[in-house]
Amino acid sequence: MTTATPSSRPTTPDRRAAVRLLPGLALAGAAIAAGLLAHRWWDPLPALPFCVALGVALANLTGVRRMLVPGLDLAAGWLLRAGVILLGFDLVFPDVLHLGAKALAVVVAVVALTYVGTLWAARRLGVPENLGLLVAVGFSICGVSAIAAANGIVEADEDEVTFAVALVTLCGTLAIVVLPSLRDPLGLSREAYGAWVGAGVHDVAQVVATSSTAGGLALSTAVVVKLTRVMLLAPLIGVLAVQRSRSRDTLRRTPLIPGFVVLFVAAIGLASVDVFSKATTHRIDDVRTVLLGMALFALGTRVRVARLVRIGARPLVLGLTSWALIAAIAYAGVRIAWT
Repeated sequence: MTTATPSSRPTTPDRRAAVRLLPGLALAGAAIAAGLLAHRWWDPLPALPFCVALGVALANLTGVRRMLVPGLDLAAGWLLRAGVILLGFDLVFPDVLHLGAKALAVVVAVVALTYVGTLWAARRLGVPENLGLLVAVGFSICGVSAIAAANGIVEADEDEVTFAVALVTLCGTLAIVVLPSLRDPLGLSREAYGAWVGAGVHDVAQVVATSSTAGGLALSTAVVVKLTRVMLLAPLIGVLAVQRSRSRDTLRRTPLIPGFVVLFVAAIGLASVDVFSKATTHRIDDVRTVLLGMALFALGTRVRVARLVRIGARPLVLGLTSWALIAAIAYAGVRIAWT
């Protein structure tokens, strides 16, 4: 009778599944590492859109090998939701209360009017419904992170996700250049300018870059206003989930409020009661960036440029329209609450 040595034991199904995930996850990890290095080398280059670009380049220049698919699928699904949940640890409820009722009402109005206005513009332009929704959420809340969260509900094509990410990146970059030059002509104080940037610019990093040109007061005001907008991600995703659940077949019903949104709100609650030290919060923020970078790289590998070209120029017009809309609404709100 022969006995099996440890090296000859059959591989368990769980181990085989884990091994299949490794190549794709390793490649996604390498992509976000490259994105972070590129951002460190040239600060205006954001790491997350860089990861999307790497994924698109891989898919369209060399193709995606079959061995990479399981890990990339995991990154585009579970890691994406985990990254959105960790975003909640950047937010605290007391910062929102510090703004005051009038300013808080302005922030809510900016988000709501931009969201509704962008959806209306998307319909008028004939932009596909899912792409219009992603652009509306991305421009009204917090750019790439909001698009990632909304796609957990919308389940748009990867091409549409990539187009939406490209639009918020383009318009956010334009804001860094354009908005500082408008501060003096518009007669905005440092605090009012910071509020305008926080209410009207999409990504947190873009908000920091745009507001810091006017000094510390503008920067601190912009960050608080911006993070207040980010807090509205949970209710907006909840509304979107309710709308989607009503339109789907009853056999495919999903919970009205997705689990990752509940955990996102729970993360805000934990951050608000100082459960974690600042050092721990910074580490969580780093992990969030890595998870979202891996997820967005994975989504990028599903994109085919030929399909993007077929979408046409209308989404670009939609993005520029939404950017102008939120800037105008935010400016009107700042005139009401900060001057």
